[in-house]
Amino acid sequence: MSKNIILTNQEIEHTIKRIAYQIYETFIDEEEIVIAGIASNGFVFAKKIADSLNTISNLKVSLCEVQINKHQPVSDVQTSLTKEEYSNKGLVLVDDVLNSGTTLIYAVRHFLDVPLKKFKTAVLVDRNHKKYPVKADFKGISLSTSSLDNVEVVFNEEGENYAYLS
Repeated sequence: MSKNIILTNQEIEHTIKRIAYQIYETFIDEEEIVIAGIASNGFVFAKKIADSLNTISNLKVSLCEVQINKHQPVSDVQTSLTKEEYSNKGLVLVDDVLNSGTTLIYAVRHFLDVPLKKFKTAVLVDRNHKKYPVKADFKGISLSTSSLDNVEVVFNEEGENYAYLS
């Protein structure tokens, strides 16, 4: 199976910076925001956005890891921060790839139990194959692909990050 690179390391780095500026612009009136990344790649992407936000802004950025069973998203969603820690704050829910929207919509549902000032979503790759009415407010790229195609994002220790279509 061949890999077609759709985002190089440099493109991902530029995208992270762009999304960080968009988030800063959206939340400029806030003192503190929460960047909540869906476990594994979504959380890695969220950390990179949070690091970039800390560099470009004076916002207090809290990082939250969201644990969700991607095969049974109806089951309990766990977060590394308590509800009190993100209550009445601006929150950005982050994932690497928005495919059908299942994971994102159930994670959104979890956060709706708590009052938030603003709630936005960010993804690196938006696949345009949604089963649910969920959208990414901030996105790296949009791809119209076949539902048989697979998009993977690789964040590795050496810093050589890339996304590919197979």
